[in-house]
Formats: sequence, structure tokens, C-alpha cells
Amino acid sequence: MRGWLITRSDGNIDVRFGEIDDAWLPPGDVRIRVAWSSLNYKDGLAITGQPGVVRFFPMVPGIDLAGVVAESSSPEFATGDNVLVTGCGLSERVWGGYAEQARVPADFVVPLPPEFTPRQAMAIGTAGFTAMQCVDALEHHGLRPGGRDVVVTGAAGGVGSIAVALLAGKGYRVAASTGRLEESEYLKRLGAAEIIDRAELSAPATRPMESERWAGAVDTVGGETLAGIIRTLAHGCSVAACGLAGGAKLSTTVLPFILRGVNLLGINSVEVPNAERRRIWSLLANYLDRDLLDSLTTESDLESLPDAAKRILAGQVRGRIVVRL
Repeated sequence: MRGWLITRSDGNIDVRFGEIDDAWLPPGDVRIRVAWSSLNYKDGLAITGQPGVVRFFPMVPGIDLAGVVAESSSPEFATGDNVLVTGCGLSERVWGGYAEQARVPADFVVPLPPEFTPRQAMAIGTAGFTAMQCVDALEHHGLRPGGRDVVVTGAAGGVGSIAVALLAGKGYRVAASTGRLEESEYLKRLGAAEIIDRAELSAPATRPMESERWAGAVDTVGGETLAGIIRTLAHGCSVAACGLAGGAKLSTTVLPFILRGVNLLGINSVEVPNAERRRIWSLLANYLDRDLLDSLTTESDLESLPDAAKRILAGQVRGRIVVRL
């Protein structure tokens, strides 16, 4: 089978595209003929040989995949079933989606929702799955349409784009924060009512709390941006934090938490039980506009991944890139 393989020798990481012996596939309950994958920030790190993602070698990268069951020892899946896998340690400790076949444990696998094609499922991928988790968590903590704006940071990226589309589709007034103001028209097409320069949210603090502004937030950036959101959340409101593009360090005070009762909700899209995965995919099928999804999606083939990876690491990718196998 063709694919990307990452190896390590004497501390040096080597990333190569070519033929991989089928016999090398790790053990698992379900063997999948992979038709589509996607490109996420973590994939960009892995495919360019950066440390911090891959835990075991050799490794086929790609944290998402969709395809057809070729062989199954699980009673839940039969040959010919359309399925998908996102997260679950793919590209970290389990071979991922950047090869023509994969073999994984059955509890990683989710049936493809009939509302989506395999390509659309990968246009969603981990990014869209995470965006839906964020929206679901905010609503679980009381967010409802009709109040103040909901802000989405890193809005032109994969998670941000789908979060904007989901929130706007559910009737929220969305403020899209981005460092790429040239993408304003794109974000408005997704449903954003207002475009904010990211510098506005990440400005240095002058006080522990500032004027109440947001009914909720989806933050993909972290760092000073997340701190700025916490200072400006309205009473009792929440921010769902799912990324660290702006840094892992968070400098804040306890005052917004104890005086305004705001909530910081951590979102992990990797370690999610299978039943919860299926519930989130059901929500995506119900609430995500397929035409909007198609409009924010572009394609790459396997061989072109290094160039696409460099662009996503440089913050030059808009929306989602699906990978055609």
C-alpha cells in the first residue's frame, strides 16, 4: 500500500512517502480501506518531522480517516460498511490515515452518518468534531440564542470555521476573531455578524476584569487571547478552550471566576468514549450545513501533503483540507 511512514533512528526522525508492506499493519479488530483523510495542525507537525506528536515508531501519520471496512473480527462491523475514525491516538500511538489501509480497535470506529459522504466526514474530521464538542459544552452550561455575541477565535482555521457555521446556524450572533482580516468576506459567508482583529482580544490586561461582552466563546488560540476572553465574559458565561496556537501559558486571576461565576471548559477530542463520539456525530448531522461545509473545503493528494503541512503551520490555510487517497 502507498502511504507516509515516520521512522526514528539515533534520535533522528525520517518522514518518507512510498510503499508500505501490508504485513506491517499493527493488530486491530477492523481493517479499513482508507478513501479520505484530512489535514490538521497536529498532522502538519507530524508530516514535517516536528517532535511532540508521534509517540511510537514506525508510525503512519494522519489523525483522521474515512473508508470502507475490508475485514472485521468485531460483530459491530461488516465488510463493506462505511466508517470513520478521528482522534483516538491515531498518529500518536496508533497508525493513522495517511496510508491506503488502516487497522484499528473496534471501539475507535464510528459508522459513517448517512447524511455525509466520506469526503464530507473528513472535511469535518477532528476539527469539526472539536467545534461541535465546544458548542455542545457551551449549551450544556446554559448558552442560548438571543443574548450577547458569542466569539470564536482563530475563526478562519478549521475548528474556527466550523464553529462559526454551527453557531450561526443555531441562531447565535457570532463575532469572528482572526489575524487575517482579508478573510472577512469568507467568515461572513459562514455566518459571522462581526469580524474582530485578534489583537483586540489579546491586548495586555489593564484590570483583572473588564466590561462584560461575551455570552460565550470558542477559543482555539489560548495564551493572552484566552485570558482576554475570561476577563470579558458576561456573568455566568463560559469559554470552551480547545487549542493553543497562541501559547500554552495562561495568565489570569481568580476574580472573573469568583465574582462573575464564569466557566473555563476544557475540550479534549482524542480520549472520547465511542458512544459519546456517535452522539457528537449525530449532532453534526443535525446542525451542520453541508453546502457551507463544502464551501470551506479544499483537497490535497498524499504526495502534496508536505506543502500543505507547511501552510497550515504558517497559519495560511483557510477552512479545511481533505486528503484524497
